[in-house]
Amino acid sequence: MDAFASYDNTLGFFVGNEIISLANQSNAAPYIKAATRDMKAYRDSKNYRNIPIGYCAADIASLRPMLQNYLACGGNSSENIDFFGLNAYEWCGNVNFQTSGYSNLNDQAAGYSIPIFFSETGCNTNRPRDFADQAAILGPEMNSVWSGAIIYEWIEEANDYGLISYGPNLTATATGDGIEGGYSRTGTPTPISPDFSNLQAQWKTLTPTGTPSSAYTPSLTAPACPSSTAGGWLVDGNVALPTLGQALATAGTGASSASASSTGTATGSSASATSTKGSSASGGKEIAGMSAALVAVMIGFMWFL
Repeated sequence: MDAFASYDNTLGFFVGNEIISLANQSNAAPYIKAATRDMKAYRDSKNYRNIPIGYCAADIASLRPMLQNYLACGGNSSENIDFFGLNAYEWCGNVNFQTSGYSNLNDQAAGYSIPIFFSETGCNTNRPRDFADQAAILGPEMNSVWSGAIIYEWIEEANDYGLISYGPNLTATATGDGIEGGYSRTGTPTPISPDFSNLQAQWKTLTPTGTPSSAYTPSLTAPACPSSTAGGWLVDGNVALPTLGQALATAGTGASSASASSTGTATGSSASATSTKGSSASGGKEIAGMSAALVAVMIGFMWFL
């Protein structure tokens, strides 16, 4: 936050990415909210501008609606996230708004009280990628509910999601300045064909509409905090949030005592309008005793257009 708060194109900070990816991990949700509270308190103590703090969620159908609502419920803006990002790869191949599952995502986001957007999208199981979901996300079907999408991802890596490359794949053991994971990170970016031009073509045809700030009159209310369900969502209502130095002892399987007694120093890395799957986007992260936020910074620059 210290490194990026001074830039006026820093759109927000992700407090975490896919912290919860299994049903038995939903007890981590109060930790996400607590980290949001602590990041906001730090931001305000440093007199930084009111940069939004949000969360980046895995697309887990059995947890998504509850997590989505829990992070925005309770009526305390100092604890609630300011935006919700969803990493969704449901639109793959020859599908449409209905058959992809986007219609269901749209229904579950309707009336949500804070901005919601796709923090990762761009399924690559069917090549080449045509990014047809952009016409739905930025078109009349979803534009009134969703605040756009971040395409996954800018730089080519071993997972083949990249839109540009800084050079051929080296070896996994290659070292040197500007080399990471066997791929160069310096030089002149070269578009990966046809994915780069396919996305460019999609965006050139779309004209999403927005609401001018002068006409913005919000009327939505925060959702109710979800109740726990047997074998599903484990957080019952608007529970008290953990604090630094507090010991946690929870009965039941899969839970253990943990102490959040560290200094709470936040660490993170920057991300462009595309994110980095396979590193920060991998699921199943350990959160016991979590007292620091994993921060990814969203910097809005669209090199394509």
